[in-house]
Amino acid sequence: MSNGTILVADDDRSIRQVLSRALGRLGYEVRATSNAATLWQWVSNGEGGLVITDVIMPDENALDLIPRIQKIRPDLKVIAMSAQNTLLTAVRANERGAFEYLPKPFDLNELIAVVERALTQSAPQKLVGAQSQPVDDLPLIGRSNAMQEIYRVMARLMLTDLTVLITGESGTGKELVARALHDYGNRKEGPFVAINMAAIPRELIESELFGHERGAFTGAVGRYAGRFEQANGGTLFLDEIGDMPMEAQTRLLRVLQEGEFTTVGGRSALTANARIIAATHRDLLSLVQEGIFREDLYYRLNVVPIRLPPLRERVEDIPELVRHFLRQSNAEGHSEKVLDQAAIDRLKQYHWPGNIRELENLIRRLTALYAHDTVGIDAIKKELPEISKGNGLNGLGFNGDGLADAVAKQLETYFEAHKDGVPPAGLYDRILHEIERPLITMTLNSTKGNQIKAAAVLGLNRNTLRKKIRILDISVTRKKQRDE
Repeated sequence: MSNGTILVADDDRSIRQVLSRALGRLGYEVRATSNAATLWQWVSNGEGGLVITDVIMPDENALDLIPRIQKIRPDLKVIAMSAQNTLLTAVRANERGAFEYLPKPFDLNELIAVVERALTQSAPQKLVGAQSQPVDDLPLIGRSNAMQEIYRVMARLMLTDLTVLITGESGTGKELVARALHDYGNRKEGPFVAINMAAIPRELIESELFGHERGAFTGAVGRYAGRFEQANGGTLFLDEIGDMPMEAQTRLLRVLQEGEFTTVGGRSALTANARIIAATHRDLLSLVQEGIFREDLYYRLNVVPIRLPPLRERVEDIPELVRHFLRQSNAEGHSEKVLDQAAIDRLKQYHWPGNIRELENLIRRLTALYAHDTVGIDAIKKELPEISKGNGLNGLGFNGDGLADAVAKQLETYFEAHKDGVPPAGLYDRILHEIERPLITMTLNSTKGNQIKAAAVLGLNRNTLRKKIRILDISVTRKKQRDE
């Protein structure tokens, strides 16, 4: 048996057939089995140059098999697949030594690309046998395609100290991602320290980040260990980094470049030993263009970007999220409740300007205010604004009352979704960004990608439109019109 042979293990006959045919057409020799025992026998005999295996096999979990494979054949790469598409599965596959993890159903072209990469590249170093947290402790919920790539990226990052920049709208779960990267990573034994830049007065940010000495300024009655010092050996989460003042940005950049810092009023340099994870709801590139965020700091932070999709881009996750929040509510002492299918369908039609945080708050209201064990569509209609039907503006809730009234209704819901009715800083830019991107995208679609016509429809200068397309990262495809 040639070491160029690909070994496939999956108890689903159709998957074995698809992979055998697809890889065979590319010139690979494929040997397939339905169980882990046969796969192990082949590997033990020195057969195969690559393994593709399902995680859940009838006789053994492949995640338990991978470390044994690596022990006797450390150069043999394993591609793991699973229909249990959770963060935990991706993390465990990575920890146990899988070259790559793919969720089911998989894209065949993507799998072929992974196969070709596996046969030409060296496998990254793994920490085999690391222990993961229990399933019940999973911080992220959802099996949508939008979440799968995030899980895979996060799994690759767990065993590194690379700087991460998390972007996404308010309420999408940016801090949950940051905590997961810490809790499942190399630094999980160290502290996780978070600081919200939007919540700290400008004059205190440097002191909060780097600490201060006694007498450094009025009111400094003793030495204070800043967040960098508190996070020593662990992770420092810089939330709402886009709201950091320019002078603090300069000091942060110096710390990231030199790996050391001094306290306010201090003379001795201290070593910065913390992994940096930053997050923002703002468009940092736009802030760079406006001159209010340092370009060099942006590239220092944006080593690995993770964009969290808004809830409206992952509506298929809503049923699972609802069940999760209902279980949480029940654990907190509220009576056990379920939502019927009509209620779930209604939730999927809503735009969710407050994202997952808004959904969580809604479920809390429903469990507290409604006595029936089953919550129906009438309760959802009462708690959520009217949803437009058929006019293409359901995201705005526009029902013929005028655009201003529709926006006002959505903003009212958005404000109510936040603690004390006060959203985080940067609301004006966030609302404009929310409206501007779909407006420009829809206009470009209506003009079939003709930017001159789109600029005329929008009433914008052509160069201004091009700049906005670049900043908002809008994909433009020019389609030939019939009359052209």
